[in-house]
Amino acid sequence: MNGFSFPVFTTKIEGLSQPFALEDPVERKKYFELKAGSEIEKIREYLSRGNFLAFLLGPKNSGKGTYSKLFAEAIGPERMRHISVGDIVRDVHASFENEEEKEKLLAFLKTHYRGALSLEDAVDALLGRSTSNLLPTEFILALIEYEISKDGKKAIFIDGFPRSLDQISYSLYFRSLMGYQDNPDLFVFIDVPETIINERMKNRVICPVCHVPRSLKLLRTKEIGYDKGKKEFYLICDNPKCGGARMVAKEGDDLGIEAIRDRIEIDKTVMKTLLGMEGVSKVYLRNAIPVSEAAEAVDMYEVTPEYSYEYDEKEGKVKVHETPWTVPDEDGVSSYSLLPAAVVVALIKQTAKTLGL
Repeated sequence: MNGFSFPVFTTKIEGLSQPFALEDPVERKKYFELKAGSEIEKIREYLSRGNFLAFLLGPKNSGKGTYSKLFAEAIGPERMRHISVGDIVRDVHASFENEEEKEKLLAFLKTHYRGALSLEDAVDALLGRSTSNLLPTEFILALIEYEISKDGKKAIFIDGFPRSLDQISYSLYFRSLMGYQDNPDLFVFIDVPETIINERMKNRVICPVCHVPRSLKLLRTKEIGYDKGKKEFYLICDNPKCGGARMVAKEGDDLGIEAIRDRIEIDKTVMKTLLGMEGVSKVYLRNAIPVSEAAEAVDMYEVTPEYSYEYDEKEGKVKVHETPWTVPDEDGVSSYSLLPAAVVVALIKQTAKTLGL
């Protein structure tokens, strides 16, 4: 993005050129063990006795959810949690349709929420019943605390907080507020060209069960389906717990990045402010690297391909075609976008280093 210049992280291991199909969970496991096996074991050992909080900071649709879920996949999901503030708000809406869940949530909030706005008014603002009050940060914090309380103490990736300048001070002392004061916190900054965000949005689909995002054009799953009636291809979620769920587009994504321009600018401002903070442990991730530097830094199978599909009527199968995807960054430099697994290798290695492992 404009205004950011993070270092290129090298994932390439000299003398090792074994390719991996990074859309395949089994292949990804082998890939992570090869590229970051030592750091994975160190983090696992660390999480057997401690935790950490990591704030994912990047523009909307920069891959925060994908990176944290793949990190958990590599380390072990029983040790990690990804908490999305957006998902929490949607879940709270759903809980108010269930009387038992509603009463349980309200009982928690009555004990833990503190703020200038009354609890009743804060709930009305959340549910959209009131347009006169904005949802206070203190109420969001109480909802996050409620979500954390459901599953005990684990290492946590926070996605969607802080989302404004007035929330930054809360994030700096978040671990104390949430009872994680004896564990370190990390701020993970994600740099991605707007051209990539635009294409991701226009082609994004999500699993209706686990909410993992993918892209029909840029980040496919292992299994591809074909709807003969609509004459269109679709992705099938890789997570076996989702029972072969068909991934679907999100409403409004076809408009691209301009539909979220205001949100993008706020995210940039929050990132720049936190980048200048002292005493903050920082991890730097970049999604794209110049084509001229790629050969020295990464293996070509780590570069995002552009996918196209063909349905073979005779065999009743979907054939997949791929070519390297090249995009201009904000400076017009021809760049490759990295596949999420390659970015997660950088996240794993930097996290281990930041934790002093």
